[in-house]
Amino acid sequence: MTTTTENQKAKEAYFTASQGQLIWARFKKQRAAMIAAMVLAMLILSGIFAPILSPYDPTIAGRDADYLNGAPQIPSFCDTNGCSIRPFLHTVTRERSLATNFRWVETINEDERRYMEFFVSGDEYKLFGLIPMDTHLFGMSEGYVHLFGTDSSGKDIFSRTLHAIWTSLQVGTMGVVISFVLALIIGGVSGYYGGWLDSFIQMVTDAIRTVPAIPLFMAIAAFIPPEWTAETRFLFISMILGLIGWPTLARRVRTHLLTERNQEYVLAAQLCGASGGHIIRRHLLPSFTSYIIVDLVISFPYMVLSETALSFIGLGLKDPVNSLGVMLQNVTSADVLLNYQWYFIPVIFFVALVMAFVFVGDGLRDAADPYSEANK
Repeated sequence: MTTTTENQKAKEAYFTASQGQLIWARFKKQRAAMIAAMVLAMLILSGIFAPILSPYDPTIAGRDADYLNGAPQIPSFCDTNGCSIRPFLHTVTRERSLATNFRWVETINEDERRYMEFFVSGDEYKLFGLIPMDTHLFGMSEGYVHLFGTDSSGKDIFSRTLHAIWTSLQVGTMGVVISFVLALIIGGVSGYYGGWLDSFIQMVTDAIRTVPAIPLFMAIAAFIPPEWTAETRFLFISMILGLIGWPTLARRVRTHLLTERNQEYVLAAQLCGASGGHIIRRHLLPSFTSYIIVDLVISFPYMVLSETALSFIGLGLKDPVNSLGVMLQNVTSADVLLNYQWYFIPVIFFVALVMAFVFVGDGLRDAADPYSEANK
């Protein structure tokens, strides 16, 4: 009897649940999507709080002049002299050797320890661009610590990676917002009014879709003034990504509105004197909100990939801005591949970020139709 009652309550909860609740219930059943969502949340949080989590300002070169192209430093708790509650690093002496073609040779002095400290004062920054702070999660009592090593200019790769994640996410967000607004407006007008206006808009949409992205950016890069600041270039790249990314979503919006505009609730709104813009905004677009959200999530990795590709080939962001594409420029030489493999650590974070977005987007797409037989 108890089991029957529980089943009835479960069915009642299912049929009375909102669309968002049904999507969440379906999404939670997908293990890969849930793991990807947790990874994505961790990466986003690490980017948002990058100034606190990173020990140093990633734009300052030559901070640790004695540790250029230095290998990653992993703090330990024990050595030949015993163990410690606090993590520490040993003092490292570097010199160039003729036997190694004048490459750096490191000598570790295990009798000298440098202890790691937490919540230390360091470089000043503005959290969220508003709150002035100088507190960092960790640092060293003496010298520096480089968890991911340093690059050829002495910049800390760990700090650069966290800030690069946030920069790439910002570019992707701005690009997605611009393309989202354009897609809803253009696709909504095209699908609701139809006729010659729809034909004209679709001609423009097809023309934009046929424009190759890389040659377009190469042409634009040739006209970008060299005196532009990093912030101006950042905004410009975000706008361009958004302006060429709207046709796909606009097509889907148009297709949905073409099938929905003759429904009874639309005719009732028209008889009540509602304007076309009001009907599109208040009745038609909300009818497939979940699918729009899915499209937004799925389009994020493509925006991040576009920014990374453009910065990688030198057409996008440049130093001192830290983005994943800018950092990937450093891994193209054979010298890095053979001798400085830690330059590839940001690549791992780039792949994890893109794959997390892809898996979350696929999970949301599968859960977006909670009334289908597969989701019951």
